[in-house]
Amino acid sequence: MSTIKKLGNFTGNDIELCRTTNENAGIQTVQALMDARIPFTRNSKRIPFFQRERYNGAREFMVISINPHRYGQARRVIDQIDSLYRRRLVLSNY
Repeated sequence: MSTIKKLGNFTGNDIELCRTTNENAGIQTVQALMDARIPFTRNSKRIPFFQRERYNGAREFMVISINPHRYGQARRVIDQIDSLYRRRLVLSNY
């Protein structure tokens, strides 16, 4: 019987770092995380039709998730990006 090797004990334990409906803010955040060599995943979640008015007509969120052990490092990177883009991010409170 063979055993399956895993990359670590943390698979599937990612937490949400931030979300945004602004595409430019999401791209800037992704670029800053890549420059700092912080691993992340980027997904999108659809906004239900009747809630779009609350989000200025946006159709989906961009959600960026990271490993919980890299959260502090990722928050420091986000604090260094341009304030114009940082204001458009909804940061999670981990």
